[in-house]
Amino acid sequence: MMSQKVVGRPMEILLVEDNLEDAGLAIQALREGGLECRISLVRDGQEALDFLHHRGIYARTPKPDLILLDLYLPKKDGREVLADIRSDPLLRSLTVVVLTASQLHEEILRQEQLAVDGYMVKPVDFPQFIALVKQLRQSWLKEVILPPLD
Repeated sequence: MMSQKVVGRPMEILLVEDNLEDAGLAIQALREGGLECRISLVRDGQEALDFLHHRGIYARTPKPDLILLDLYLPKKDGREVLADIRSDPLLRSLTVVVLTASQLHEEILRQEQLAVDGYMVKPVDFPQFIALVKQLRQSWLKEVILPPLD
């Protein structure tokens, strides 16, 4: 029987969400799902950019394998964060998944043709997250170490 143990490092997830209840539900879903990951939470667009550019208190933060990004954020909104990520040669290859309020909202966002890798309806649930990971997995960089999804 093959072991389900992860070889290598856990997945690094940056959660950019100003609503603590939604953030808590996302973190809980990921923890309960048993995915080997480290989750960093920032609560506004400016903090997200500081984290990604290693500024100030974020000078030693890890590079995320996945960014879960709410678009409606204080200070800098998610679209500004996304534009910064996609215009930066060091960040543009990061996988960004937008958190949406509903499937209707997701359709509206898709019409904007944002440069994102996927969408997820809030609250995040683990089966939905795993389905998205399976969909994105083929395009991820080789250094992303994930547990088996079987």
